[in-house]
Amino acid sequence: MSCCRNWSEVTVRPYNSDDPRYRDPFASNSSGGAGLVAGRITGLAAGSGYIYIGGAAGGVFRSADGGATWTPLTDGLPTLSVGDLRLAPDGALWLATGEANTGATSYVGSGVYRLAKPKTSMFSATDRVGGSELESTLIGKVRFDGIGTAYAATSRGVWKHGAGTKTGAWRRVLYPVPDPVVNGVPRPDLQSAYNNICNDVAVDPSGSGQRVLANCAWRDGAPYNGFYLSTDGGESFALVNPGGALNPNDDGRATLAYASDGSRLYALMESMTHYTNSFQTALGGVFVSPSGDPAGPWNRIADSGQLGASGSALQGATFYHVGIQAWYNQFLDVDPDDADHVFVGLEEVFETEDGGTHWNAIGPYWNFDFPCWSFIDAQNNCPPTTHPDQHSVAIAGGKLYVGNDGGIYTRPLRGRVNKNGNATDWVSLNANVRTLQYYSVAVGKVAGGVAVSGGLQDNGGSLLLPEDLSGSGTMGSPFGGDGGDTLVDPDDGCRILGEYVFLAMELTENCGRSDGTVRAVRDVDPHDPFPRFIAPFEPDAANKDHWVAGGQYVWTNTRGFSIQSGAEWVPVFNNGTAHSTTAVASLSDVIWTAWCGPCNPVGFARGISTNVGGTWRQLALPAALPNRYVAALSIDPSDPSGRTAYVGFNGFSRRWVEGPGAGLGHLWKTRDGGATWSDVSGNLPDVPVNDVLVSSGRLVVATDLGVVISSDGGATWSRLGSNLPYTTALDIQVGPDKKLYAATHGRGIWSIAQP
Repeated sequence: MSCCRNWSEVTVRPYNSDDPRYRDPFASNSSGGAGLVAGRITGLAAGSGYIYIGGAAGGVFRSADGGATWTPLTDGLPTLSVGDLRLAPDGALWLATGEANTGATSYVGSGVYRLAKPKTSMFSATDRVGGSELESTLIGKVRFDGIGTAYAATSRGVWKHGAGTKTGAWRRVLYPVPDPVVNGVPRPDLQSAYNNICNDVAVDPSGSGQRVLANCAWRDGAPYNGFYLSTDGGESFALVNPGGALNPNDDGRATLAYASDGSRLYALMESMTHYTNSFQTALGGVFVSPSGDPAGPWNRIADSGQLGASGSALQGATFYHVGIQAWYNQFLDVDPDDADHVFVGLEEVFETEDGGTHWNAIGPYWNFDFPCWSFIDAQNNCPPTTHPDQHSVAIAGGKLYVGNDGGIYTRPLRGRVNKNGNATDWVSLNANVRTLQYYSVAVGKVAGGVAVSGGLQDNGGSLLLPEDLSGSGTMGSPFGGDGGDTLVDPDDGCRILGEYVFLAMELTENCGRSDGTVRAVRDVDPHDPFPRFIAPFEPDAANKDHWVAGGQYVWTNTRGFSIQSGAEWVPVFNNGTAHSTTAVASLSDVIWTAWCGPCNPVGFARGISTNVGGTWRQLALPAALPNRYVAALSIDPSDPSGRTAYVGFNGFSRRWVEGPGAGLGHLWKTRDGGATWSDVSGNLPDVPVNDVLVSSGRLVVATDLGVVISSDGGATWSRLGSNLPYTTALDIQVGPDKKLYAATHGRGIWSIAQP
């Protein structure tokens, strides 16, 4: 059921990370070389002149014109989270839902889908392969044995299914850690969420489908980590004890790739030792078994140092080196026509044409560290590069395609490199890719209309101005790096407070305009000791110059955009040692905050603090209130005392990572400053809540499946609008133009008339 009018997509212009209007010398990524960018691409497939991409939480898109235009294919599915895309031997396109990056904004899926005619049709719910057995999993890879079997490497083991059909259930064939047994009954609900994570599965192309290899490993290390081999067509698996340079006691997340004839087997490996003990890299290395035998002996053909010396922009980096995010950034592929021609994706893209004797960093992190770079375009001799943080790869039609945190890029399979080993022929295909992953949105008036700002996953802070909507204008980026929360003066959209990460706040009063010679952005970071990666801050609902921010401490600022430095923030309350604020709200200086600590499953705790009544205190929460992550707080503007507030809970009521439930309900209300609470979830589905606001007496809630609304205090809920894709909405704000804006974490920013 839906309510009210349709949504309008706001971020319809290309997003130029190199926009020359925004070249603050310290805060901007402009001229770094990534060009037009989009959101994280976690699935890639190409063939017969078509390209298929999967956004981390944006769904699947198809291009028939080399990437100039893109058509969404999955807006009719119940999830847009993508783990993998793969063209099967019969030409069908297989979509594995559930992004297999174990981060806070990676979302589970609803299984695997098979599109028989991908060139002309779109996915529907009836295309699901099997039944519900792969619902609510993360799927790292789908692979085929070429003789009729498909394999899926998931967060709950490895499964197999017939490759030419959708009917019949998936069958689990590898589950390294059995479910706990209570009174003789297996209890999968008591299984640790970090057991049985299988990252990849590969079929030996020379073994008639009999030899199947899987990597199962939790990135933090676990007893089950390792390689598992089947010699009977995936019916049974045994742990492999590899010989040579590959240390079986140091196995982490890995990606596997056979040469097309099975003569070689390559592995890209995270190191548990490095992950635990090194602040420089988590990379174990790139390895090859020259015989193609998973037992080896294995040779290491690259490590962090070797790759760093191949033209990497991270070679001289102070804080981290190649492979620092090997638990997150990984792809590996072999040229089907040349077993020595290998591509590796970490933070950067690397290539070897001689089996690993020599490497080139063909897609460096950025160009800032190279002598060829200048912020003056006429003097910048560096070639374009890819966005950093690589996740997916495809080879087709003589071209290499890579997907990363900034979208999709391509170059010839055997392209040109300069003397540093950096490719000179990368092309961004992101002009019309709509997969931007926003954490936040904020809107302010400017001449000609409104300016729309937002913080993006690994793509800084975007700014869309009225002038960008005319002609061939593009969105620009006043803030670089990651983008977190955002605050904008509603009366002046060029006054923007943006977050890098960990509450590192930066402020501009001129839309971030700079030619690179002067600062347009100033640092106002309060230097909190324990903030979340994306930490919250909000203006007071009654006084736009009073701000509240949260880390371990609750911070206030009464100077608004006149603040000059982080030293002017005032800590007014300590939410507790190693506690991190997750949400804040303020009305007439009555403040509510929520926190977690520890915030990960083991020992998870959460709480709520407030100064209602004039005294700061932690609330004694009743047992009925869910023991889950508090993602949203909102104070009812109809109660000027600030005692009426709403709390939105993330997670799931009936199956959470701690075990069998952690309290029911997703939206709770108090009328008396937190003394008593009532569940106002009504008929709201069991879906995580991310943000809450009260608009003209109605409750509006952003969830993992879009935006919902209630006009009766939470008794009944309906979908707001009918055309917002089923992706995660993380932030909702009412702009000065009386429109409601929704920041989605996969399909950009959308707006609708204020409910």
